[in-house]
Amino acid sequence: MPPSERPTYTQWARPRADVNRGLRRGAWYRVIALTPQAVTIDVNHDVRTVPREGVDIVATPPQRWSIVPRPSDAVRVPVDWGDWYALCPTCRNRTPIKGHSATLRCPRCAGLFQIDWDETEQP
Repeated sequence: MPPSERPTYTQWARPRADVNRGLRRGAWYRVIALTPQAVTIDVNHDVRTVPREGVDIVATPPQRWSIVPRPSDAVRVPVDWGDWYALCPTCRNRTPIKGHSATLRCPRCAGLFQIDWDETEQP
């Protein structure tokens, strides 16, 4: 990959709520390369390239649960979870939201993180 396409520091990208690219909506992925048209990301050691307009890019990944609206084309998200679910900032595990608590422990990685109610993904 040409040096001009490599980020000068680690960046993170997340698919937008209304874009289905086979990625976890609300999950942050490490950016490997950027071009004006595309973003190349690391998805569990698998390199994927997605259109740049379909992702948000930040310098540091949030360390709070993302709140994600249930997509109309959701796969493996139980209907009884309702219209929203939470996505772990560390392991990308999806989990239902019960109530409006300030923190949530991940049933997969056991991390305890604040819930980012202010940064709710919009459909």
